[in-house]
Order: sequence, then C-alpha cells, then structure tokens
Amino acid sequence: MTANPPSDCALCPRLAAFRADNRALYPTFFNAPVPAWGDAAARLIIVGLAPGLKGANRTGRPFTGDYAGDLLYATLQKFGLAEGEYRERPDDGLVLKSVKIINAVRCVPPQNKPTGDEIRTCRTFLSGAIAQGAPRAFLALGRIAHDSLLSSLSERRAAFGFAHGAEHQLTGGARLFDSYHCSRYNTNTGVLTQAMFEDVIGRAARFIAD
Repeated sequence: MTANPPSDCALCPRLAAFRADNRALYPTFFNAPVPAWGDAAARLIIVGLAPGLKGANRTGRPFTGDYAGDLLYATLQKFGLAEGEYRERPDDGLVLKSVKIINAVRCVPPQNKPTGDEIRTCRTFLSGAIAQGAPRAFLALGRIAHDSLLSSLSERRAAFGFAHGAEHQLTGGARLFDSYHCSRYNTNTGVLTQAMFEDVIGRAARFIAD
C-alpha cells in the first residue's frame, strides 16, 4: 500500500479542483496532498482530519502554521514526544519522537469539510502509512479521524464509540485514545481545554513508554 498520494492526485475531483484554485490564489503555498510526517519507528500515530487552508496546505507539514499546531506541538513537547522549537514552518528543526502524524484526508477541503466519498477514497493512504510501522497506540483527533482510523484497521465502528478522553483496546492489540480536535473553534468555545488535551496526550505518552 502507498503511504502518500502523488502531488497531482486526482482521485477526488472536488479536492483536485480546489487545489487548482488555491494554486492560482496562493502560488507560494504547498497546495498538494500533505504527506504523513514524523518518526519512521513511531509507537504512537496521531490521526487528524485534513490540512487547513492556510496551515498545512500552506506549509506542507501536518498541523503546521495554524492554531491547532500551536497547541498540538507544545503538548507533544511537554510530554517528550517532540524536541526542538516549533516555528510554524517545516524547516524549523522540530523533530517528533516515537510519533507520526497523518491526516485522514490529505488535501484541504472547501470549508474544512470533506465528503464521505473523499474520506473513503483517501483512506487507502491512511492504511498505507499505518502499515509502514508497528504502532502501539493511536490518537484520533475528532470523530471523523476516529471513524476513518477504525475502518482502515478493519475494526467495527459500533464497538468503539467516540468520546473525548476515551480509551479503546483494539483487536489487533494497539490502544486507541480519543480527543476532541485541537482546533481554535473547540478551544475558543471551551469544548476542549488545554488541561483536557494534555490529559489525553499524557496518557498516550505513558502508555507507549511502558
């Protein structure tokens, strides 16, 4: 299985057309499917939703260049899962330790809302990236990431309900941790607090360290 789509991936016509529009509007942006990023020997795989228009779609690295990345990378650093300084650009020298980050959908979708067909189509790359290693744990950021991850692992979604802070023992032996997405909207509205997010990341970090 292939871990990353080609830069000119045309499997999702709507997303390909949106990329083309953004290349005209923002010619200096990455404007391509954002590849998985992190430690090749990752024990923890973090699954997000999709690149932000002016975040990962601009920089070409997951969660880099927007508020979600500010919170995610600071929290990973706090628990020893990243080292270096996060400066919102892919050449900042930040290194992930035992962690890989993969978006369920690799291209930026209009209004940050991928369709069901787009999620299913891109799942082949999620499965391919996961198959490259042998993770002990997964962290799903939001329900879409949770559901797509379970499907990519051939797990029954009904057996593993999404809830912030939930932990699930998967049939393959790995552990799944759930969190609300670390978006600005969720933090501004109080749906997700820094303490809530740190609790989940901390538990995942301790689990893979055992």
